[in-house]
Amino acid sequence: MSDSAPDVTVPELARAAVAVRANAYAPYSKYQVGAAVRTASGATFTGVNVENASYGLCNCAERTAVFTAAATGERVVTHVAVATEDGGTPCGACRQVLAEFSPRDGTPLVVLLVDKGGAIVRETTLAQLLPDAFLLR
Repeated sequence: MSDSAPDVTVPELARAAVAVRANAYAPYSKYQVGAAVRTASGATFTGVNVENASYGLCNCAERTAVFTAAATGERVVTHVAVATEDGGTPCGACRQVLAEFSPRDGTPLVVLLVDKGGAIVRETTLAQLLPDAFLLR
């Protein structure tokens, strides 16, 4: 999903993550995850976790959303909302991918952890979740 409106609010981003979570393909873990990222241009992209019988081929919701944004030419993510059953945090791989697309001007990448009902369980930043991220640029 892409929405080019630059005024997407934090609650709208959380709602987008909760709504897309229903599309998660999680037949093995049963742990559905939805994510919505807002880019520097104001566009919003969503993603879900997609599992596979060969677990190494699974993809997380956060990475799906970032990769979808990247496929349209977006390169900076300013916010991510992650909706799970209980407000779980992104895994290490997702944190590293988010770091690659985080703002380089010192602006924090805001991370919203949302439960299945849409309540924001925690608002934090990527820097708090992944201090000293590995970056080449």
